[in-house]
Amino acid sequence: MNVFHVIICFLLTTTVSVAQSTDKVKSKNEVKIKSIYFGGGSYYIDGEQELTLYEWLDEFENIHQYQIRIESHTDNIGSKSYNQYLSEMRSEAARILLSKYHTELVNVSVGDFGEDVPDFDNQQWQGKLRNRRVDIILRKLEF
Repeated sequence: MNVFHVIICFLLTTTVSVAQSTDKVKSKNEVKIKSIYFGGGSYYIDGEQELTLYEWLDEFENIHQYQIRIESHTDNIGSKSYNQYLSEMRSEAARILLSKYHTELVNVSVGDFGEDVPDFDNQQWQGKLRNRRVDIILRKLEF
């Protein structure tokens, strides 16, 4: 990854992740989202993003009371099959980070969307950058 990609990833992480990690409420279930961004063609999660993920998880008391969903996305550069593979590798990298955090992996589900469900416009460069991500979604379990 060159310096340009690192700077772009840093800028997106500091600006976009703040917007995406805001509180959302869907019916009775409280939903929280934290995004991890990647360089093009990469599934590497740098130490800074790892640290911010762990700090974010630390904010939740009783993390074992949350269902965790990993949803990975890519831009539309490259073949559809490669982007699906890349999406799966990004999810696996996030799953490994969660296991290092001692998260109970029984409450983790994964959705690998590749290029199929972009949240941002893949015809625009900034949209491509924002689609290169994994969303960690927490939903409080109801007992």
